[in-house]
Amino acid sequence: MQTKATFAKEDIFQNLPIPAALQKMILPAVASQLIVLIYNMADTFFVGQTNNPYMVAGTSLILPVFNITLCLAGLAGIGGGSLISRLLGQSKEEEAKKVSAFSLYLALFIAALFSIGIAVFMHPILQLLGAGENTYEYARQYALCVIVLGGIPTVLSNVLSNLIRSIGRSREASAGIILGGLLNIALDPLFMFVLLPKGFEVLGAGLATCISNCVAFLFFIVVLLRIGRSSVITFSLKIGLPSKNSIIDVFGVGVPSAVATLLFDLDYVIIDKLMVSHHELALAAIGIVLKVERFPLNVGIGICQGMLPLVAYNFSAGNGKRMNDTIRLSRRLGLVIAGISIILYEIFAVQFSSLFISDPQTVELASQFLRVRVLATPLMFMSFFTVYLFQAFGKGRISLFLGVTRWLVFNIPMLFLLNAIFGMFGIVWSQVSADILTVLLSVYVFQKYRPSFPEN
Repeated sequence: MQTKATFAKEDIFQNLPIPAALQKMILPAVASQLIVLIYNMADTFFVGQTNNPYMVAGTSLILPVFNITLCLAGLAGIGGGSLISRLLGQSKEEEAKKVSAFSLYLALFIAALFSIGIAVFMHPILQLLGAGENTYEYARQYALCVIVLGGIPTVLSNVLSNLIRSIGRSREASAGIILGGLLNIALDPLFMFVLLPKGFEVLGAGLATCISNCVAFLFFIVVLLRIGRSSVITFSLKIGLPSKNSIIDVFGVGVPSAVATLLFDLDYVIIDKLMVSHHELALAAIGIVLKVERFPLNVGIGICQGMLPLVAYNFSAGNGKRMNDTIRLSRRLGLVIAGISIILYEIFAVQFSSLFISDPQTVELASQFLRVRVLATPLMFMSFFTVYLFQAFGKGRISLFLGVTRWLVFNIPMLFLLNAIFGMFGIVWSQVSADILTVLLSVYVFQKYRPSFPEN
């Protein structure tokens, strides 16, 4: 008799036509990514309703640090999830269970360590991020809620989402993230404008985010309880540790994923620090743009998240035709979305910017920045699409090389160079300039190191 886990695996990974399998995997992943983005943007939106650019700037400063929690989740979630899909492709379900438990407790440990570190070194970290006299207290309140108090449930809920998706259950994997996001959107105005006094809007936004992530984590616990013992994903310590090779594989894919995300966040930190050197209103404007531009990028990430288990499973199972068809269709879909986003943002840049703040100077700057930054969308998609592919193949060193080269060789040096030459608009143009080089490198590396075997 087939278990539910086995049925999901065989139906989606082996039997369904590629378009149908991708639909089942990608649509929930994209939906969850958009909800995550919306609830992150909701904080900025509701804080922006105060018409206080310093509150907007304070919350924007914490965004890169908050994203580090997602980086930590990627270490265990993507590293463990990729390996679980490949183990299922080899019919090694018992080892997959051990990998899931190891990944979850690894996530718990590193999340706790990070939250304690932020609590202890809050003051120097905020100063390093560029928090000034007008933004420090707002940044501190937000960091206390979303990172110190909310770090562990945020990391564990994202890891569970990745692991549950790795066994073909994309709908359940996304439902918890969507629930947390919708709850955050509902709680933001309640805490900011009803329960807390005027002047504590940023604290209210942070509390809403913390509570919503706790609820998402509890939802995933309920999902695992409902699946029962048939689930490959488990917290049980009784099954023992995975093999040494499996542990190496988790870190081999997870560490490059975490490093790439960390460098992405470092890029955001540098953008903030360079922008604030020009004007605090420029910092508020770029903070809005860095959120708005995430719509098509998060759709692309959802495409990659849904694609990864299918590619990993069929790569491990030796089904080259199904693997390559999955890659081609996913890539085509992502580029179409990126093209549509360019058209919409060029036309409606002012309207999108006005959603977050009514200050005319900030809106004008943000709309100008957005029209430039959106041009990099298809380039950015192709960059992280290639990284996700090598994560699916279990080739962590190549994904690490691509990630490090993208940020440390191309993007970050380009920020300093163009800022020195052209000022704040040089900062905005740096993404397009750097990612042209990144895509050229990514295409070359993929063509040279992609796995090749006879298509079935």
